[in-house]
Order: sequence, then C-alpha cells, then structure tokens
Amino acid sequence: MRLNILFGGAAGQGPNILSHILGEVLVKLGYFVFYSRDYQSLIRGGHNFNVLTFSENPIGSNDSKIDILVALDENTEKIHKNNLNKNGLILKGHKENMYYAGTLFKILGLDFKFLETKLKNLKKRFEENLKNSKEGYEGENRSIKIVNAKKINSYFMNGNQGISEGAIKSGLDIYYAYPMTPATSVLVELASKQSEKNILVLELENEIGIINAAIGSSLTGAKTMVGTSGGGFDLMTEALSLTGIVEVPLVIYLSQRPGPGTGVATYTGQGDLNIARHSGHGEFSRVVLAPGDPKEAQELTNQAFYFSQKYKVPCILIGDKHLAESFFTLTENINLVGVKKDTKLIRYNSYEKDDQGSATENPEIIKRNVERRIKKYKEIEEEAKKFKQYNIYGKKNSKNIVVSWGSPKGAILDSIKGLDCKFLQILYIDPFPMEVKKELGKSNLILVENNSTGLLNNLIGEKTGIFIDDKNKILRYDGRPFLADELKKEISKRLK
Repeated sequence: MRLNILFGGAAGQGPNILSHILGEVLVKLGYFVFYSRDYQSLIRGGHNFNVLTFSENPIGSNDSKIDILVALDENTEKIHKNNLNKNGLILKGHKENMYYAGTLFKILGLDFKFLETKLKNLKKRFEENLKNSKEGYEGENRSIKIVNAKKINSYFMNGNQGISEGAIKSGLDIYYAYPMTPATSVLVELASKQSEKNILVLELENEIGIINAAIGSSLTGAKTMVGTSGGGFDLMTEALSLTGIVEVPLVIYLSQRPGPGTGVATYTGQGDLNIARHSGHGEFSRVVLAPGDPKEAQELTNQAFYFSQKYKVPCILIGDKHLAESFFTLTENINLVGVKKDTKLIRYNSYEKDDQGSATENPEIIKRNVERRIKKYKEIEEEAKKFKQYNIYGKKNSKNIVVSWGSPKGAILDSIKGLDCKFLQILYIDPFPMEVKKELGKSNLILVENNSTGLLNNLIGEKTGIFIDDKNKILRYDGRPFLADELKKEISKRLK
C-alpha cells in the first residue's frame, strides 16, 4: 500500500498543520510517512501545497499521482485535479482546515481520539478546532481501506532538525546565522533550545559578519557553526580562506536552493557542489559532506565537528531545500562519535606567520606552512576511511548502478524497488572515496541529480577518469524534487 495525499491552499490557510498532524499520528500507529513542502515566496496568498505519502513499508518520496486531494481553496482543485488517480477523492467546500482533519481521519479509519489529542497539544483554539474536526469526522461516509501497520520504534524529523540535533549532540556552543531560506529553520530550531541545551544562537546583520564572528568565537575555543544558502555562502568565501590560513575549526551548513542570483528562493536544487568544493582563494584543506536524509544529517554534522576540531579546517555540510524541509520516518539508531574541543587561545594572524604568530615573509617559513596545511588533506583522507563514505543499496550484484548524492536518495530508493539495479550514494564529497572506482568501472552507470550539468558526474570523472554517458543522465532542474513513479520510468529506460 502506498497512498498520496495533497494538501493545497493559499499561504496562511494551513496545509502545513494538517500535514503534520496526520503525519505524526500515522507514524505513531506504525506507518512510514514522508511529506514534502511546495510553497511560493509569499506570506499570504499564492498557492502552497504539501504532499504526504504513507505506507506500511519504508518510503522516502512522493508520487506524481494523488489519491486524496484536500483543496483548501478553489485554485488547488484547478491546479491538481488532473493528477488525481482514477478513484481518487477530492475534499473541498469548507473554510475551516480542521474540518478536513476530521474528514481525513474518518476516510482512513483512524480513531478520532488521536486527532483530539493532537488538537489539545496545539492549545490555541482548541474548542473551535475540536468542533470543526468533529463535524468533518461525523459528516463523512467515504472510506479508503488501508493496510494495518506493525508498531515500530520510530520518529518523525526533517533534515534541518537532523542538522540541529547533530550539532547539539556534538557539543555545539554557538550558532551564527542570518535568515536565508532554506537554512533558516536551523536558526529557529536551535534558538528554541538555547536554555535547555546551554547554547548561544545569534542572528547578525549579514553573512560576512556571521562568519567573521564565528571565526572569532572559534579562536577562543567555542565549538562554532554557521548556516546559510548559496548567496550567503558567496559572501562568506573570503573569510572561508581566513579559516584556512588561521587553521581554526568551523562547521558551515550550506543548504542549496536554485540559483544563480535569487533564483527561486523557496524551491530546491543541487547546483552548489562546486562552490562548496572550491570557494576561497589560495590552497587549504576542507571537508565536504552530503547527507541524504535526517539520520545522515545528524551523523554527518557530528563528523563535520569531529574533523573540524581535530584538523582545524572548515567542514561544509551541503544539503538542499527538499532535504531541509521534508519530513521522514526514521527507525535506525544514530551513530555518533565523540568530539573533543581542541583549540588553544594563542596569537592568530591572517598573514603567513612564524612560530610566535607574527607576520612573516621568510620563504622557508612560508614553504613549511603551506606544506603543513596541505599535508592535512592526506591525513584527513586516511581518517575518513574510518567512516562510511558511501552507501550501496539494492541488488548488490547488478551491473546497473544509479549514482547520486544528497536528497534524491529517497526517490531513488523508492523507485528501484523491483528493478535490476543498485544505488551508489556518495556521502563524502571531499575527501572523495576512491574505493568506489572498482564499483563504477564495469557497470552501466545512471546519474540522478537536481541540477542541469551533472556536477557529481564531473567530480567522479575528475577523481576516477570515469564519466557517465549523457544518455544515462537523469537531471531535474525546475526547482522541484524527483518523484518516485516518474523516476522509476526514467531509470527503467536506461537499464541493461
């Protein structure tokens, strides 16, 4: 069983709260739930929608076809009715969103008591919400039979919550950020936990101020992190070079959205791989990690702090809007390592410096400093082998390999079920896991990325000499994520 429910309406009408209430209840009942958000850069009006997909089996994506369409306004029905399955249902005609919550619970055969509990937890407008939801529940006669789920130990989390949890569990002291979608909710999440977790969260005037303040905090020994998106990261790149020569630990969260320029600010893309790898002037070592779900977001954030503290280098976590804001059902245990705080309060300098921290132009000292900084990369490469740098899923002996990174993971895993192929997911962008070369060498390679130029393909080619044929590239660059049913068709066309 796999059901897709679309909640749509103008900004402010409540598709988010409806999605989340239903999602949390279904997870509690043992179902696997995934939901994504599609919204315009507007506070009021326009058209926003969420798609919630659930199943008794693990899932990590949506489909293009809808089983239930919840139309909070007339525009939603006009836009999405053609995507409704043959026997799909449309819920419309009522102005109160909690009316639809009651209707959905009745259609799906869910006990109303679970909805009532959720409404109590909301606290605001409880009596009014309860009345409207009861009206919807009692007035609905249609039903969809769903498969019973087994009770499992699971939790519901989006990618930005995973980033936040990973930072807290790694001993975060200070988080600096200037609001920029889609990284903003990390700022909000961490700010809400300042007292509880004994952390400091500061919003400064711009991204230049943020990264320079973060470097200053890190010099004093604080475990420090900053978060931004592409345009903000551009502003940080001069100071990124400063971390390289000063040799100070810093974790940077780069949550991608389509560019260049402002692009489409509230949508998703994977176009910033190269700026994560190459931004900054001069030569210095860095680590770039790419999680594909909230579990990996926690683990790789933790590993970013580990490498940053141990080797005194910038570590960049690269995600995107789809990962940041989509909710996943997770069941696996999180694997974390201890992160020792290891920064001494000494004299620092942005110039080449001698052993006392004084600026120098001595060629022998300059050469020694450069070689020491570059030597770190080899040390990091060896240390990285202690961690899982890539994942392989699917039929392990298949000669068809889907290759990707980041948020397409969920749609790929859902789409390859029943196909003769496996999925190679790259977690470590830099240092790149050279062991994958033997996996890629004699296989039919299929690339899946949310960009127009195949940036991961270019990276693989640079590192291994293996390039994926253009006809085997499945690239999406309209600001939207991959959908499982559509992706399955595209992958099937390219199998051998």
